[in-house]
Amino acid sequence: MVENAQFSSQFFHPKYWLIWFGVALMRLTQLLPLPAQMKLGKGIGRLAMKLAGSRVNTAKRNIELCFPLMNQAEQELLLTQNFEETGKAIFDIANAWWWSDEKIQRHMTIKGQEHVENTLAAGQGVILFAVHCLPLEMGARIFGQFQPGIGVYRPHNNPLMEYLQVKGRLRSNKGLVPKRDLRQMVRSLRNPDVIWYTADQDFGRSSAVFIPFFAVPDAATITGATTLAKLGKAKVLPFIVVRNPDDKGYTIEIQPPLEDFPGENEVEDAKRGNRIIESIISRSPAQYMWLHRRF
Repeated sequence: MVENAQFSSQFFHPKYWLIWFGVALMRLTQLLPLPAQMKLGKGIGRLAMKLAGSRVNTAKRNIELCFPLMNQAEQELLLTQNFEETGKAIFDIANAWWWSDEKIQRHMTIKGQEHVENTLAAGQGVILFAVHCLPLEMGARIFGQFQPGIGVYRPHNNPLMEYLQVKGRLRSNKGLVPKRDLRQMVRSLRNPDVIWYTADQDFGRSSAVFIPFFAVPDAATITGATTLAKLGKAKVLPFIVVRNPDDKGYTIEIQPPLEDFPGENEVEDAKRGNRIIESIISRSPAQYMWLHRRF
C-alpha cells in the first residue's frame, strides 16, 4: 500500500518544467471563486471538443449506443455538455488536491454517512460502489472529511505526475492500492476499512461477462464487486457524487448496503451492478466520463 508521496530531486530536471508550469497555473486558479472556475472550465471543455478528435468520437459513439432513443440534436447537446463538464473537472481535481479542509467543507453536502458508520461499527468493510463520473476526485476528498479510506488507483507512468497524484489523493485517503492488488484490497476490507470500487469500464474479454448496459445488450462488465465482497466479507454501498447545478458546490450520497449481495451468481450480481450504475449516471448524464472507451 502507498502511504506517502515520495519526492525526488529528479523532478527538478528540465523535462518536468512544463508540468511544474501547469501546476503553478492551477494553483493560481485556487484564488478564483468556484463559479468562476467552472465558467473557465466550461470554456476549456468547448475548446477541447474542437481539438480532441478521437475522444470526441469515442464519447459520441458511447452516447449513440447507450441512448438510441435520443434524436441527433439531443445526442449532440449531451456531447457538448459532457465536454463542458470535462473542462470543469480539471478544477475539481485541483480543488480536491489543494483546497484546505475548511474550504472543502464550505462547498460540500453529505448524505447517508450513517450507512458507512453503521457498517464499520458492525465489523464489516465497506466497498463504495462508484462510477467514473467527472467530479469523482472531489467526491473522494469530501468523503475523507468524515471517513478516510483506501483509494484504489492506477499508478501514473510519469514519476512527477505519480508524486502529485499520490500527494493529492492522500489528503482524503489513509493509503492507495494499485487496482490489480486484490490481496491488499481484501486485507483492507477485513480490517475493516473502506475502499473505492468502479465497475464501469471495459477491461477486455478475459475478465468480463457480457450483459446489458443501457441499450447495449452485451457490454463487457467486470465482476470484481462479487469477488471483493466475498473475500473481504464486506458490504457494498452505492456511492454518488455530483457537481451541483449552480456550480457552487458538490453533493455526495452514500446509499444503504445492498441486500443479498453477493448472490449465488456473479453474472446476476453484475447485472444488478449495471442497473445501479445506470441509475447513478442518469442523475446527471453530462457528468459521466463518456470519453472513456466503454465498448
